[in-house]
Amino acid sequence: MAKKDYYEVLGISKDASADEIKSAFRKLAKKYHPDLNPNNKEAETKFKEINEAYEVLSDPDKRAKYDQFGHAAFDQSQGFGGDAGFNDFGDIFGDIFGDFFGGGFGSSGAKAQRTGPKAGSDLKIKLDITFEEAAFGTKKEIKINRIEKCHVCNGTGAKKGTSRKTCPTCHGTGSVRTVQRTPFGQFSSTKICTTCNGTGEVVEDPCTSCGGTGKERKSRKLSINIPAGVDKGSVMPLRGEGNHGERGGPAGDLYVYINVKPHKLFERDGNNVWCEIPISFTKAALGGSIEVPTIEGKVKYEIPEGTQTGTVFRLKNKGIKNLRGSGKGDQYVRVKIQVPKKLSDKQKIILQAFAYEMGENQDKGDKKGFFGKMKDAFKD
Repeated sequence: MAKKDYYEVLGISKDASADEIKSAFRKLAKKYHPDLNPNNKEAETKFKEINEAYEVLSDPDKRAKYDQFGHAAFDQSQGFGGDAGFNDFGDIFGDIFGDFFGGGFGSSGAKAQRTGPKAGSDLKIKLDITFEEAAFGTKKEIKINRIEKCHVCNGTGAKKGTSRKTCPTCHGTGSVRTVQRTPFGQFSSTKICTTCNGTGEVVEDPCTSCGGTGKERKSRKLSINIPAGVDKGSVMPLRGEGNHGERGGPAGDLYVYINVKPHKLFERDGNNVWCEIPISFTKAALGGSIEVPTIEGKVKYEIPEGTQTGTVFRLKNKGIKNLRGSGKGDQYVRVKIQVPKKLSDKQKIILQAFAYEMGENQDKGDKKGFFGKMKDAFKD
């Protein structure tokens, strides 16, 4: 029976790059590996073809000969049966079947390491604070639920007065090694011991409080300092305040996510503060002193004559402290001119006089006349 074209076996084009050849081989080798397809002769044959094709096409010299002379370039003495060529694929199989073989391939194999210390998982919590607390800093108490080591067995998982024992399955190594013979050579498989989960130790008489886990869930209160200048979305890491670690590993961290509540008057833009202040139309026209609220209290500000609605004034250094440095932001005040909704007769006449001076049209249907109204308005 004629051999299949090596490029067709790997499903690649004749101008495929070395990376493309390697990628195709990895995919097919994993799919048709005998250990993943037990008692499947078709997969076994396919696996052999894949290895044969890869050994030739992955070698630049062999590939050049194959491209020129085809299968005739190689005789059976250089064949691909038995264990031939498998040592060249050690790195490939170690990568593809790392989980399946525990990192080992061939007669020697690689040992799965005993499970060592494991850091505890991190915790996250959301904390709401006021605008003022964010601006000036504050001290807050938070409540968290976290995993800690059992207070009865001190985290060993063993009943008080007893201790953990060496695992009878792996004899303390934390791993179990098996050897399997196939038509293509000998495969060694080193896996984590399922009896002790890789720790090398077992609990024969578990703690009655934690059930042998060595852990317990506790509710804790922590006092934290919120620095001045934090903003919505700021994250404060508290090292070692997360869940308890395993097998002597460090505790995880606690991350506090800051949420700043909206303020009824102020808005924040970085370290700057914005607010809108209503002023009367007479104050806007004549100018003068106004009282402006800031996060530090009220201050006086002189506005010029003819101030228009929407005008923005700047109060230097009246903003929020820089969280990561010195200095403070500014406060920006946007004025909004308020027009009175109700006027007395006297106020109307005065405004009509102003309109007259400005050359605005008067109500011609008013027979009493402008000066007559002015006279009436200022009578005692």
